[in-house]
Amino acid sequence: MVTTATPPIEEGRRAKSATRPGDRIFLGLSRGSGITLLVIMAAIAGFLTYRAILAISQDSTNFFTTFEWNPAGSPPVFGIAVLAFGTVVSSIIAMVIAVPVAIGIALFISHYAPRKLAKPLAYVVDLLAAVPSIIYGLWGAIFLVPYLDGLNKWLDEYFGWTYIFDKASDGVARNMFTVGILLAIMILPIITNVTREVFLQVPKMHEEAALALGATRWEVIRMSVLPFGRSGIISASMLGLGRALGETMAVAVVLSPSFILSGHLLDPGGGTFAQNIAAKFNEANEFGRDALIASGLVLFVITLLVNGAARWIIARRKEYSGANA
Repeated sequence: MVTTATPPIEEGRRAKSATRPGDRIFLGLSRGSGITLLVIMAAIAGFLTYRAILAISQDSTNFFTTFEWNPAGSPPVFGIAVLAFGTVVSSIIAMVIAVPVAIGIALFISHYAPRKLAKPLAYVVDLLAAVPSIIYGLWGAIFLVPYLDGLNKWLDEYFGWTYIFDKASDGVARNMFTVGILLAIMILPIITNVTREVFLQVPKMHEEAALALGATRWEVIRMSVLPFGRSGIISASMLGLGRALGETMAVAVVLSPSFILSGHLLDPGGGTFAQNIAAKFNEANEFGRDALIASGLVLFVITLLVNGAARWIIARRKEYSGANA
């Protein structure tokens, strides 16, 4: 009895015709959700661009380099130089502090702490991620600001020669350095949670193989865990950076804003996009709101660029991360 093999094309057709209705429905819903998301993003970008053009077309100065915000004046004057500087600087401070600490906490929970301690500690970190930003802001204004005054004086005394830690004016610690520390505390749970879950997904055979070759616990982490979780660490960091860039209420409560551009991080003043929008939106007229929307468009573009850069970095490093092994 002779049997003939079914051609691959015919097998593909049979498999396609045998697709269950539930699969087709799920495919349609998934595709529709993706298209809906793109439409929403395009609608937001279109709205922000339209209102921004209305405002920028009447700006009497340069929107990107002006150190003043007075859209109600005659002529109207407003610029985002100070806001862009404050947003970027505070986010960089937060990332420099939060990312190493988050990686250390994630490694401790996933590879060092005993199970009886790891679970409660992970639960506490999860709870911190759910705390509203206004609570962090009130805690920062009441507790963090007074206690950072001594740290500011110490940095000024021993590191004032670096210019950025040179405290040129007196005042409480309502500055960009304090904002950066507060943002680092806020984004720490997010980065820790995602990084911890990535570390827990490392194939056990990789770790056991390293241990069988005589590697120490740290060598196992350095050779197996960190390379596997590199893309996950980048993704977690970008999630935290996204929150730091767009944080509003906590920054508004802690910071003493001003439109003075200064590289002295310990001096009061500065501002961020989100804080400026929250502080001035209610008192602004229609043209002033268009100006605030224009600044929001810049923040929108910065966020898209950050996410795009993260995706590019992850795509480049994916084949070296060990995730496909």
